Amino acid sequence: MIIVGLGNVGKKYEKTRHNTGFMFVDQVAVVEGAKFKLEKDLNALVCKCDIDGKPCVLVKPTTYMNNSGLAVGKVMQYYKANLDELLVVYDDMDLPVGALRIRKLGGSGGHNGMKSIIEVLNSENFARIRIGIGHPEEDTIDYVLGKFNRSDAKLMKEKIEQAPLMVKALLDNGLDYLMNNFNK
Repeated sequence: MIIVGLGNVGKKYEKTRHNTGFMFVDQVAVVEGAKFKLEKDLNALVCKCDIDGKPCVLVKPTTYMNNSGLAVGKVMQYYKANLDELLVVYDDMDLPVGALRIRKLGGSGGHNGMKSIIEVLNSENFARIRIGIGHPEEDTIDYVLGKFNRSDAKLMKEKIEQAPLMVKALLDNGLDYLMNNFNK
């Protein structure tokens, strides 16, 4: 299974709303005691681990959000993975903070990282977890590149802490189980 968390590399983007996907895969790596390694040829930070004896590749594209498809395409090709072996995790400002929406397929919903991936893979037929970051009252760009306020950060931390459990559920029981038990 290849699990891609979307975000932007660099200190200034750490803990921003747009890096929710990075936070998700980071949490899985921490719990598994695994480390990300820069794979320049793949345009990504990659972390390989076995979760309950099942191989898993965690990916953080280094291409910045709007070009995430470049890295995802290279990773999929390198690992000779099928679309049903891909899960993309990303922020969604159309969902309340911390809300989860897990789907087997779908469009980009206006998310530039997803647009890039769909374009490169030439398909919408891959699983995704959308994690709500709330809707902005201010400029969208400033909002997604901004940090969570204290109460939202606490709620998001609780959701991100579920990431390893969600990945184990996916690997052990499949996507339908994950959707039935974590979509809220």
